[in-house]
Amino acid sequence: MPEPSRKKLISIVALALVAIFAIGGFAALSYYWLSPSERFATPREVTIEKGEPFDSISRALADAGVIRSAWALKLYGHLSGTARRIKPGDYAFKGGERIADVMGHLVRGDFMVVTVTIPEGLTVHQIAEKIAATGLVCQTEFEREARDGRLVRALGLRPLGAEGYLFPATYRFSPHATTEQLLAAMLVRFYRVLTPAVEERMFAMDLTPRQLVTMASIVEKEAKAPEERPLIAGVFYNRLRLNMPLQSDPTAEYSLSGDAGSAVSAVHTESAFNTYDFAGLPPGPIANPGLKSIEAALYPQQTDFLYFVARDNGTHEFSKSFDQHRRAIASIRSTLAHPGGADRR
Repeated sequence: MPEPSRKKLISIVALALVAIFAIGGFAALSYYWLSPSERFATPREVTIEKGEPFDSISRALADAGVIRSAWALKLYGHLSGTARRIKPGDYAFKGGERIADVMGHLVRGDFMVVTVTIPEGLTVHQIAEKIAATGLVCQTEFEREARDGRLVRALGLRPLGAEGYLFPATYRFSPHATTEQLLAAMLVRFYRVLTPAVEERMFAMDLTPRQLVTMASIVEKEAKAPEERPLIAGVFYNRLRLNMPLQSDPTAEYSLSGDAGSAVSAVHTESAFNTYDFAGLPPGPIANPGLKSIEAALYPQQTDFLYFVARDNGTHEFSKSFDQHRRAIASIRSTLAHPGGADRR
């Protein structure tokens, strides 16, 4: 075969091989990039640490079966520029996704979380029960740390602990969050409420943060109708000013151990929190109040009322004198005993 023909043949063969490799490479990349992984019966978890190399992340995802190929992910990540934008966190993958989908989760930070909603008015004991039910941490451990843990000591909340300072809200935690991290999130949310304007108002009312939260916690437990919070706070401040016992049933029911009795039996129980036994505020909060109750404690409604009694619909009948109060109680009891009869108030 003449030399030019031989060179031409070699060139053709070389181009063919290049084409084959190119087509094969394209097919492989298409398979790895465009073909979704298998779906999982249960989500597979992958933790990405802050500063973790992309090579390590790619291997972890491949080992978990989230992607088909670590090198395909690395190539995609570098070509698309997404490799440098990954957010650390705990991720849960259900499978059935392409590489682009997986990288999208990592870039957006769609990490796995446990959502916990803490309603207004729960005690530390009740919050510990609610968190333990999610499987995040042990109830006993949470309660112990909330009563006398490192954060509690650092913030000077001893001897009563974080009762009243765990702000009610919806929180999103990593499933690997520690008890201290849970407490820190709730405490940070509370202290954000103490703005300079709030501190100025506390100073004007001669209140310490603990006194503010204590009053707010009593208002939280007493007020079933949200609009009554400022008026209930006004009644309690009137009683404090006149050195009258607050006589709040929720304070009588409160127990540091978490065991609460009925109001009927609790009023006869000796307790440092039972405001039937003394005048003034109890030594600390009886629950963890929300923002509206804190605002009511800061800005109570000006009133002459000194008493109130609950109706069956959650609202209250307010009175200026004890005689009026007794008549209100009798009227409400009569209405409850004869629900079809006329309201005698």
